[in-house]
Formats: sequence, structure tokens, C-alpha cells
Amino acid sequence: GGRERQREIGTITDAPDFDPCADAENLYNAMKGIGSDKEAILDLVTSRSNAQRQEVIAAYKSSFGKDLIEDLKYELTGKFERLIVSLMRTPAYHDAKEIHDALKGAGTNERCLIEVMASRTNKQTQEMVAAYNDAYGRNIEEDITADTSGHFKKMLIVLLQGTRDESGVVDADLVEQDAQDLFAAGEEQWGTDEAKFIMILGNRSVTHLRMVFDAYEKIAEVSIEDSIKNELSGDFERLMLAVVQCIRSVPMFYAKRLYKSMKGLGTADNTLIRIMISRSEIDMLDIRECFRLRYEKSLYNMIKDDTSGDYKRTLLILCGGDDDLAGEFFPEAAQIAYKMWELSAMTKVQLRPTVRPASGFDPAADAQALRKAMKGFGTDEDAIIDIVAQRSNAQRQEIRQTFKSLLGRDLMKDLKSELSKNLERLIIGLMLTPAEFDAKMMRKAIEGAGTDEHALIEILVTRSNEQIQAMNAAYKAGEFKSLEDAIQSDTSGHFCRILVSLVQGAREESPADLERAEADAQELANACNAESDDMEIKFMSILCTRSFSHLRKVFQEFVKYTNKDIEQIIKKEMSGDVKNAFYAIVRSVKNQPSYLADRLYKAMKGLGTDDRALIRIMVSRSEIDLFNIRKEFKETHDASLHEFIQVETMIGDTSGDYRKTLLILCGGED
Repeated sequence: GGRERQREIGTITDAPDFDPCADAENLYNAMKGIGSDKEAILDLVTSRSNAQRQEVIAAYKSSFGKDLIEDLKYELTGKFERLIVSLMRTPAYHDAKEIHDALKGAGTNERCLIEVMASRTNKQTQEMVAAYNDAYGRNIEEDITADTSGHFKKMLIVLLQGTRDESGVVDADLVEQDAQDLFAAGEEQWGTDEAKFIMILGNRSVTHLRMVFDAYEKIAEVSIEDSIKNELSGDFERLMLAVVQCIRSVPMFYAKRLYKSMKGLGTADNTLIRIMISRSEIDMLDIRECFRLRYEKSLYNMIKDDTSGDYKRTLLILCGGDDDLAGEFFPEAAQIAYKMWELSAMTKVQLRPTVRPASGFDPAADAQALRKAMKGFGTDEDAIIDIVAQRSNAQRQEIRQTFKSLLGRDLMKDLKSELSKNLERLIIGLMLTPAEFDAKMMRKAIEGAGTDEHALIEILVTRSNEQIQAMNAAYKAGEFKSLEDAIQSDTSGHFCRILVSLVQGAREESPADLERAEADAQELANACNAESDDMEIKFMSILCTRSFSHLRKVFQEFVKYTNKDIEQIIKKEMSGDVKNAFYAIVRSVKNQPSYLADRLYKAMKGLGTDDRALIRIMVSRSEIDLFNIRKEFKETHDASLHEFIQVETMIGDTSGDYRKTLLILCGGED
């Protein structure tokens, strides 16, 4: 029932006792004389609804014979000006201007076209078409046709008609037929029948398509989103994904767009402004709710950290309150959370590495080439990087052995004496066996001035039982004491107990058991009302022992019992390392590549780059799922992992060898 609640879920509403003439006079006075009273302007504009602002514009013209928008443009500057002026336009004219700006100029801004066209209702689309014609004396369809091409163009034109079925009548047979047709058009055959996708996704009703997506998953055993990613490409793929996301949940679509606008390589202010304005009277509360469900911080706090000045003050007013302070959850959000877990439980993820064994591998030749690169005066880093980064770990172990048999030298010692800093850490990390590397990373996280709790959590949560057991053996061989003892002497309390539980490497590996999942969910739900001590222990007994596939079901059922997502509970009821550990488990259960993509982002975007974390993830995942991590990274941040590494590792890496090696491991530019 998203539509019925429409009236009350914006953050901006009509002001009571509204007097447009008085408002016009106040604005006139705020802009009179030298310098303008920005706070007065901001407070007035954001406390009126859009319809009221139109009346103020009219009153301003009759009282002063001037155009209010022109005066505001003249008085204000920068992002603040863009924001205030955009608030003064009617929604239809604002949309029309966004599309016009996206089309004019050197390149087309496809992302803006996609966002607007995928998310508007029929009525909004039709009003925008009329406003465009009125404002520019041009036909929007002709302009879009002239500026785009292929299937992307066709789908935009279909959406531009604003004729999606809104009858609310659903025909079960047609649902089944559409699901079969989509499957036949994509997954089932070589090549893709794009026209089918365009026709069905562009015309059927929202309720109908939600049922089609469910039916499709049963037939294809993958989500419609995954099929689109596999079958389509470029702007067309992005548009179709946006349409699917909007069918599933417009507020969630916007929450993701807002996150990208602030957490890409820079802040995309145009996107931020467009969304905050266009949704402030429609569904901002739902967007905030979805944002809180999906990300660690509330929308309010993210805007606060990411912007400044009057611009920030205005955005925060449009945002409304801070959800990190509020506890309750909208029923809509609970439904979305439930759906997210259901999808996560159904989807079979194909893990893909970025580093594969080299063909025509000759360990003796590699050993000789490495010796040559390190012999005599100076070091040939390029030669070392090209060999080490382009071999699988098993091949590197053969090279280590052959180096010793042929030359009587220890390759690790030679590399350490020839290389330095991050490049040395990275190359040595690649040369160690995965178990030795994990053991070394655990040692580094434990020893030294402060413990790196995030590293301990990340390693223990993302490794399989086999990997943990191998790491334990490698740690013992190198340190002459057990990893468990080291953890116990370095951490304390419940956090210590969680790590000790995980380091056993004894997590169940069985598939989900529905009855037991319901019982587990009930226990977790009951624990939420207990003392925090008992709650943490109960969470540990389930989250640290059950298999990931079982936990997906548990967390799905948990939403049913509590109307909350388990992540919310963890963030709200727990704190410190215990909270971080449980949060990491939940994120990994939901989508491990996405959790690791997030860890990579934090490694590069914190205060200074955390090279140890960057090296740890790039090395340890390169032969497991780094390709999937890359895809998740791109989807979350709109910029590729490749671009991020290039920009974020420039400082301190004067030769560029460290960056070059990371980029080889990364594998592609996406």
C-alpha cells in the first residue's frame, strides 16, 4: 500500500496560515541591499510546499514587477543557488529542465535520463512532456531520439509514452506467460530478444511485474536482475535494471542512487539535489527508511558528513529527521527486508576469480627470470610483477621450490631484500600460501600497538572451515603457540568469545532447515527483549555456528517475527567490536562479495589509505571471488574498483609499481 500513504510520507508539506504576499515581501527584503540574508531565504523556501512556492512567485511579480527566480539566481551562487532555484520550479518543469540539461552539451548524461524515466508515474511523465514543450518549444521525444540510440533509445521512448498499465487488474495466466517469455528471450537461448524485455517491462503494471519477477526466479533459478546483467549491456542494461528496481521499490531505488551520489569518487551534487527535491513531497520518509535498511548510516548523517554550509542546512531540512535516533521501522521497510532475504536465499552466486593459472607454465624459466631481475645493480620490478601477479598461487609455490632446487637460494629472502614498502608487502603476500598469508595477517592484526579488530573480524568471518583450519596450522608452525591463545591474550569479553568461536573453523555446512530456522529466528527475537549480556550470547550461539545458507532463512524469518531487519537490531542494541563482528556476519551471509567490496571502499576512503587491508583483500580474494567483488563495488559506488585504486593509491607510490600490481590483480576496468 505505498500509494495510499503517499500524502503523509513526504517531509515537506503545506504551511498553515500561508500568506503569499507576506512571503514575497520577506524574500524581497532578504535580497535587498548589500549581500542577501541566505538563512531567511532558505528557511522560507523549505517551509512551503511546491504549490505554495508557485503562489509566492506570482505574488512577487505582482508586488514588485520582477521575476523571483531571476532575482534568486542573481543573489545566490554555487550549489546552494542550484538547490533553491530548483525548489522554486514545479515538479514537471524541474524534470523537463533535468532532461533538457542531460541532452544538451557535449555528452549526454545517460544516468540522469535513466533515473528520471525509470521512476516517474504516467501522470508525472505526461506533465513533464508538456512542460518540456512549453519551456523549450521543442518535442522531448524528438530530442531524446536524436541523442540516443539502439535498444536504450527504444526503451526510453516506450517509457516516455506514460502509458504503463495502472488498472490494478492481475491475470495469473499472463503472469506465467510473461515469465516464460522473458526466460525464453534471455537465459534460454543464444543471443537475447531485447524487444520482449522492452515490451513487458515497459508496459505491464507494477503489481503484475512483481508477480512476474517471482515466477521468473522459480523458472530461471536466478533473479531477473542477474539475468539482465548477464544478457544486456551498457546504458540499456542500466536502464532496464533501474526499471526493475523501481518496480520492486521506488524508495529503495532512490536510497541506492543517493548513496552513490555521495560515495562515488566525488560527490555528485546534481543527483543529490535532484533526488532530494523531487522526492521531498512524495516518499522521502520511505527513502530514509530504505537507506537505513541498506547502509550503516542514516541518510541524515551521511548528508551531514558529506556537505557543508547553507547547502547542507537546506538538504537536511528536505531530509527531515535523523533515523539513527529513531527506532521504529515502517511496515514497508519490513516487507522490503523480508524480500531481500528471500532473494538472497534463492540466488545461486557463481564465484569468479580474477587470477587464473598461467598456461604454458614453466617454473624453471620463471625462477631464472626472477633471479635475473634481482641480480647485480638495481632491480627489475616490472619483470618481478609480471611473473608473480600473473601466476596462480599453486604455480607460485612451484616457483619457490624450483628457485631453491635450481639456485640454492630462498626466493622469499631475495624478494625481501630487493623490494620495499607496499610493493614488498604485496609481492610477499602473493608468494605465501593462502594459509601462511592468513596467519601472517592475523599476527599483524594482533601484535603491535593497537589491535586491528576489523581485520580479525573480516578474516574469520569470510574464510571457510578448511581455510580457518589451515590458517591455525600455519600460525602454530610459525609462532609456536595457537592462534586461539593469541586471540585470548589480546581481546576480551564477548568479542573474545565470538572470535574464539569463529577460529574453531567448525561452522555447520548443512543446507537450510526451515523448521529449525523458524525456531532459531524465534530465539533471536526473544533474545532482543533480554538483558544485553544474554542477548549477545544467544546471538553468538546462532550467528557463529549455523551455515550461511541456514542463516539466510533464519534472518528472513526474523523479519516476520519482529518486523525489523536483524541488521537494525544489531546496530541499535549493540556497540563496539561485538556489534561490528555480528554486523560483518550478517553482511557476509546476505552477500559476501558486497561486504568485501565495502571493506575495500573503507580501506581506500578512510583517513589515508589502509594499505594493509587493501593488500589483504586483493591478495586473498584474487583466486576466489574478486571478480564478483568488483561487480558489487561498481554497483554500489558507480565508479569501478579499477578507477578507485588508480586515484587512491597515487600518494606515496612514486614509481607506480604497487598500483600496477594491484591493477593486474583487479583484472578489469568494468
